[in-house]
Amino acid sequence: MTDSHSTSPSLENLLHETRAFPPSPEFAAQANAQPSMYDEAAADRVEFWARQARELVSWKTPFTQTLDWSGAPVAKWFADGTLNAAYNAVDRHVEAGLGDRVAIHFEGEPGDTRTVTYADLQREVSRAANALATLGVESGDRVVIYLPMLVESVVAMLACARLGAAHSVVFGGFSADALRSRIADAGAKLVITADGGYRRGAPSALKPAVDAALAAKEGEPATTVEHVLVVRRTEQDVEWTQGRDVWWHEAVEAADTFHEPAWVDAEHPLFILYTSGTTGKPKGILHTTGGYLTQTAFTHKNVFDLQAESDVYWCTADIGWVTGHSYIVYGPLLNGATQVIYEGTPDTPHRGRWWEIVQKYGVSIFYTAPTAIRACMKWGEEIPAEFDLSSLRVLGSVGEPINPEAWMWYRRVIGSDRTPIVDTWWQTETGAIMISPLPGVTATKPGSAQVPLPGIAATVVDDEANPVPDGGGGYLVLSEPWPSMLRGIWGDLQRFKDTYWSRFPGIYFAGDGAKKDEDGDIWLLGRVDDVMNVSGHRLSTTEIESALVSNELVAEAAVVGAADDVSGQAVVAFVILRGEHADEAGTDEGSARIEKTLRDHVAQEIGPIAKPKRILVVAELPKTRSGKIMRRLLRDVAENREVGDATTLADSSVMNLIQAGLAKPAED
Repeated sequence: MTDSHSTSPSLENLLHETRAFPPSPEFAAQANAQPSMYDEAAADRVEFWARQARELVSWKTPFTQTLDWSGAPVAKWFADGTLNAAYNAVDRHVEAGLGDRVAIHFEGEPGDTRTVTYADLQREVSRAANALATLGVESGDRVVIYLPMLVESVVAMLACARLGAAHSVVFGGFSADALRSRIADAGAKLVITADGGYRRGAPSALKPAVDAALAAKEGEPATTVEHVLVVRRTEQDVEWTQGRDVWWHEAVEAADTFHEPAWVDAEHPLFILYTSGTTGKPKGILHTTGGYLTQTAFTHKNVFDLQAESDVYWCTADIGWVTGHSYIVYGPLLNGATQVIYEGTPDTPHRGRWWEIVQKYGVSIFYTAPTAIRACMKWGEEIPAEFDLSSLRVLGSVGEPINPEAWMWYRRVIGSDRTPIVDTWWQTETGAIMISPLPGVTATKPGSAQVPLPGIAATVVDDEANPVPDGGGGYLVLSEPWPSMLRGIWGDLQRFKDTYWSRFPGIYFAGDGAKKDEDGDIWLLGRVDDVMNVSGHRLSTTEIESALVSNELVAEAAVVGAADDVSGQAVVAFVILRGEHADEAGTDEGSARIEKTLRDHVAQEIGPIAKPKRILVVAELPKTRSGKIMRRLLRDVAENREVGDATTLADSSVMNLIQAGLAKPAED
């Protein structure tokens, strides 16, 4: 482990002093998960997953082979079986007589609502699939989805799956340039977007970013997009390209309500989801159908102890991230759950909005990010106290390691000191939850993801790939294939091998540091590469550095992720200006203008989520004699720590100059 990812003293104490919360006998008596699952999976891991696939997923053609690992590191799970993801998520529940069960309670930020049953969802998905087919979408095509959190977003994803077309959802906060790169890499035939959505009390536009992404650019090939399907959400005026642009409501309302699903092989591509990497180009993570559905259904049912007949489930994520894929669209719907989907932010129109929604719908399972929990802590516990949260029985955490203080506040204030908290570790690449307590089985421990789920081989190893003893720290790895694992990076098999399988040959390296406590429970320590986790969003330092140096003001840049009480990590940039602009940074007014210009530039190039919280103009960057930037030292500066060993720098006095510039206040 590198110095910058060592365990903090407070966590060291917690590893030894934190009390565990045993499952209540009442909870354990009715829980889906049972202790025997661990023994069953340990005895025959492959057969364990075969049983889950048969029990939780409906197959058109039953599989006869569970796992083919002969092409490692590319796995094949249930390869000779055929199925359809949309059928599993919708139709089979209607066929089972559950058509009147509510699938989605939609709550728009302006206060508009919509209730969608499984029968409603079947009709909408079928019509959308027919509309897409009319526009030329076929099995094997790729469709980019760039939408707010709407019912139509779920329908669009399922309509693609129904046709056998892979969807690639792009978070609505990404810029036109970021969207264009993803459209081009996927070779998308169609884009589904909206005129806009609502955020923080006002409509925001989306369609203009699509228009800009598809516009002809000198020196670049034209995109492969043939049509843009536009959802009418905010009534904003939009530019219109005749022959290319189509209104969603017109196309869908004209379509038939019956559609026969495309029955695809289990290894047929289901979606591509782009995530930041340690090089500038985002990685198109490819997930296929059978194994992904199996593990998302299993984890959703058992990690959250879903009782589909009575629970109301709410995951606050956006579908632009993998959490929205696995635990809004596929996992809950495969299990026949009733769930809440909310379009807006937790503080609009007031800071109790989330708890108001919990009270309104009787939410019993709530899954959110530590960033959001810490924000609610800052707002004060008197706000949730105004609402009836007694319906809650399971709380979940996702996106980044949760600090023990936030864990305890979450349990005490939101869970009334009675709800289990499932602190889940997983990634875009893993597809589904890998490490988590199981309600009714596991004694939960504040701040620890704890133990691998049944059927998952996760451990912590040292630099030589040897498992560390209890109390030791190292790297989190996965030593055996799992059903929902990524099948590659879209169009780049070698990058897939180099990124995940080269650090420890034959073992998947997750890129996270971890420590085992004396009980053997796992504590996640954050990234050990150049990927930051900002409010649960994975951002590449290299990608942000590339955006900064593309601006005419900047000659060189280095970016680090610094610990932040609210967002987990904050983006801090150190920039060297080009000669003609350096003098301007010498005044407060000039420095402020440069910082604003560069922050806005990063937002334009990547998206607002990547805007540096702080930009420090420096004369030099700390470099070794070989020219390598010592980001470890920059992280020390950004986190206001004593700077570590600088003896390998070509000029150690550089650090004194950099530290002197830290007195500037940070941006909000």
